[in-house]
This record gives sequence, C-alpha cells and structure tokens, in this order.
Amino acid sequence: MKKILKNLLKAIGVILGIVLLYVFLALALPNIEVPKKTTTETANIPIYICTNGVHTDLVVPVKTAQIDWSQKIPFQNTKSEAENFKYLGIGWGDKGFYLDTPTWSQLKFSTAFYAAFWLGESAMHCTYYNEMKEGKDCKRILLTKNQYSDLIKFIDKKFDKNPFRNNILIPTNAVYGENDAFYEAKGSYSFLYTCNTWTNNGLKAAGQKAALWTASDFGIFQHYK
Repeated sequence: MKKILKNLLKAIGVILGIVLLYVFLALALPNIEVPKKTTTETANIPIYICTNGVHTDLVVPVKTAQIDWSQKIPFQNTKSEAENFKYLGIGWGDKGFYLDTPTWSQLKFSTAFYAAFWLGESAMHCTYYNEMKEGKDCKRILLTKNQYSDLIKFIDKKFDKNPFRNNILIPTNAVYGENDAFYEAKGSYSFLYTCNTWTNNGLKAAGQKAALWTASDFGIFQHYK
C-alpha cells in the first residue's frame, strides 16, 4: 500500500512539474522576439493580424497579382454568397472547437481534452470582409511581393486537399455569420500548437516580427504595440 501511494505521489509530482514547466515557458518564450527580416524590396501589400480576444486570424487581400483567394475559397460557399469582398480572414484551429463550441459557455470537457492532446481534427475558418479597421485587436502589416508569396504558400499548405487539389469544404450550419465557411485542414491542435501558434508561424514565414513561440494572442500582439 505504501509503495502504491509512493508511486502515486511521484506521478502527481511529475504531472505538476510538467504543468509548471509549461506555464513558465508559456510566459517566457512569447517575450523573446524573432525580428523582422530586412529587405530592399518595396513593401506595399497590406495584411492584418486580428484577434477576438482568444483566437487570431491572418487577413489577406482577396485579389493580388499573386493570387485570387476567391478561386480557392469560393464566395458561393458562404451563406450570403455575396461577392466583391476586399479581404479574407483565415484562421486554423481545432475542428471541435470551431464547429461544436459557438460560445465558451457551450465548451465541453471532452472537446477541450481532445483539442489539448492531439486527439481531434483541425479546420480552417475563412471569413470575407468588405473593409478592415486598425485597432488594439487588429494590426496592419505591409509585405513585399516575395514575403506575401511565402505567406501564401504557408497558408495554402495547411488546407487539406481533395484528389483534384481543391480545398475541402466542411458542410455545416455552424458558421459564425453570413460571410464565412469552414474547410478541412492538416495537423492537430494541441496545447503546444494552438491557433495562435499557427498565426505566429505565419508571420515568421512572411519575415515579420513574431514571438519565438506562443500559445496565446497576447504573445503575438505584444510585438505590435
């Protein structure tokens, strides 16, 4: 009995140690800034990083010389089916969170557990906008053509594709508005790789300021005050 109790206490100690280490790294690593890469090219392509207080999106122009996102994310896949939007917000995250948890009050333990430990699937949430406004929760960044090309590759490779190399629409009524849609994505969400980690890595791919690592939106936005 003593041996069982001793082993149990050891296991609890290990778990607490892991939790404390995670908390320490989650507080420390976001403060380490990955600097913006220097370039001689003209930066004139606007993108945005936006947050709802928890989750971040990368917002890109719908049409540029490099890409027309409406060909990959058709306007017709939204409820409104409206066209001629100027911007597209793209976020990656846990499929269960996106589709089964429209509000935090509806969050289930099983959804959170699956998301935290690589057990769930992931999805891309795509939202069209007519305009963007800078503020505390939305920051404008200018990219060069090469930087934006790198960001396009980063975003596009996260979408799961069908045999015809098209993005796979998730047929669901669990959209957040009239102008958004969900798509199948690659990878699994976890406490080590969150929606904000993905956004942060997108900034790195585009040669912009970013946190060394972050699980939170604050870890990103503190470098864009």
